[in-house]
Amino acid sequence: MEKHKINKLTYSLFIIYLITLIWIIVFKLNVPFTHIGNLRTINLIPFSEPLKLNGKISYNEMIMNVVVFVPLGIYTGILFEKWKIINKLFLFFLISFTCELLQYIFSIGASDITDLINNTLGGLIGLIIYKVIERAFKNKLKAQKFINLIAKVGTTIIILLLLLFLRINNRLIFRI
Repeated sequence: MEKHKINKLTYSLFIIYLITLIWIIVFKLNVPFTHIGNLRTINLIPFSEPLKLNGKISYNEMIMNVVVFVPLGIYTGILFEKWKIINKLFLFFLISFTCELLQYIFSIGASDITDLINNTLGGLIGLIIYKVIERAFKNKLKAQKFINLIAKVGTTIIILLLLLFLRINNRLIFRI
């Protein structure tokens, strides 16, 4: 019974993560960004057009694309443990591809092959992190409990930060 309760919590945290991921990537937190000038464009050459700010290359976007998909790899390690690695990698790619496609369809941002690569890499890093945690605990259930604890704290912090960001941004929009 305890395992069922833990799995239910993991699935709930996973769903919250996916909703947040889509909100961040596809809908850009539902706020206008001034640095997005290439609406409805597609870049098919990897790492060819990194974001430039003040004449300097900004690697922050590429790093954030990796980081934001790490939890997907961790959740996939727990929830789809019986899947082969190739299926898990395909899931990371598919979710990333769907986000890029939605950005293109809704003309929200530039679709970029570099994002697909970095997002998939982030998922892979998450899988590796999960395996390290699992080995450290030597027990899948204890590893899952630990990850759920970290995920609850992280999810709460992220949601609070996003709400704060929206509140601050709405004040700025209404002042303009």
